[in-house]
Amino acid sequence: MKVLPLLIGGLGLAAASVMAQGTMAPRPAPPMERPMSTTADPIVASARVAYDEMKHYIVAAADEMPEKDYGSRPATIPAADKQEIRTFGQIIGHVAQENFMFCASAQAQTAPAGTETIEKTRTSKADLQKALADSFSYCDRAWAGTTDRTAATPGKYPDFIPLPAPTRLGALVFNTSHDAEHYGNLVTYLRARGLVPPSSQPVAK
Repeated sequence: MKVLPLLIGGLGLAAASVMAQGTMAPRPAPPMERPMSTTADPIVASARVAYDEMKHYIVAAADEMPEKDYGSRPATIPAADKQEIRTFGQIIGHVAQENFMFCASAQAQTAPAGTETIEKTRTSKADLQKALADSFSYCDRAWAGTTDRTAATPGKYPDFIPLPAPTRLGALVFNTSHDAEHYGNLVTYLRARGLVPPSSQPVAK
């Protein structure tokens, strides 16, 4: 996973939303944390802002794409490479699956049973949207249980991830960067079908 450059690109997409065309129906503004000066846990709250932003955009992208295009891939991919490139629906399933894994890792736990196969077993838009919503609810609880005092509590990645053991907050932040990486993929798929990604739509005032 080339996380850092894709995270920067994903955050750049969010920043570009202020230049969006004003001909579309305004979208709700992404959720933001309380001002840092008014929260008891400013370190965690400031890190959560990016998570809430990515969650908002990915859920909106999953809703925006028509079900008929959930099985689509970029048209320019050579036939021999198509099976290595996820469909739009597989990206949604992958995000949901990895949300469970990373947010379980933050709590030094194993992901809930059955969540490790979401990408390969869920295919319909409704099923994938439910899995995505469930995964973000799971991560919301992990964030809610994280304070500045517990942020450095040791987490634990699964054995197949060759990284040092994270802190609780470190695993949650890694999950946000992974979400941003794949939101960048979703933007490309939406644009290819003439749809304006959530981060480029005008914000309701």
